[in-house]
Amino acid sequence: MPDIRKAGTAGAARNETSDPGMAIRDTAGRLQSAQTRGELGSIVAQEIYVYSLFDLQIIGGRLNSDIEKLPSPYREAIRPYFREQLFGKHHRLITMERSGAFGRMGDPIRDRETFEKFCAMLPDGCFVWEDTGERNPYFQNPRNRMFYYLIAAFTMFVLEEPGHPVGMPFPGGFTVEQRGREYYCLIRDKEKDVFYSICNFCPALQTDDAEK
Repeated sequence: MPDIRKAGTAGAARNETSDPGMAIRDTAGRLQSAQTRGELGSIVAQEIYVYSLFDLQIIGGRLNSDIEKLPSPYREAIRPYFREQLFGKHHRLITMERSGAFGRMGDPIRDRETFEKFCAMLPDGCFVWEDTGERNPYFQNPRNRMFYYLIAAFTMFVLEEPGHPVGMPFPGGFTVEQRGREYYCLIRDKEKDVFYSICNFCPALQTDDAEK
């Protein structure tokens, strides 16, 4: 597996570079350098602070645009879960960083191999677009895609929660479930061929159709 910690530039230069690929490789390398959940949380928070209010508005606009493309009533049912997935977790990340919570999280990142694979995926994953007909250039922005992955890294490897929130509905009537301290999801293993899907790195366990 390539060690992307050697790629990219230093922190200050990362934010000033005109090469988004270099900036993303550098961010991925910083994430990969984390050894503990607390270190990772701090690094994610540092990266998230770079995003301006305008950036967050653009990201929120893309999220709303994607939700509006879904059929009703599924659109209404899933809307609060998508918002929780991004902006609810964003708020939780900032709250934990400001409270000093990450400094008290000294346990190692669980499933290091999966975490390393997640970090290695980022440089290519940030440049994949499912909707090639998107008319808004601000939406198809690798840096904004990285925001999505930063929040996923915080959720899955710091909080050790599923990438999609518990209770999130999927077509067919299935949801992300919590049973005791374990999480279960029907689509956990359904996107193995989609290399950039966060489902491939999620701590949730696969649910069989018969368990619905």
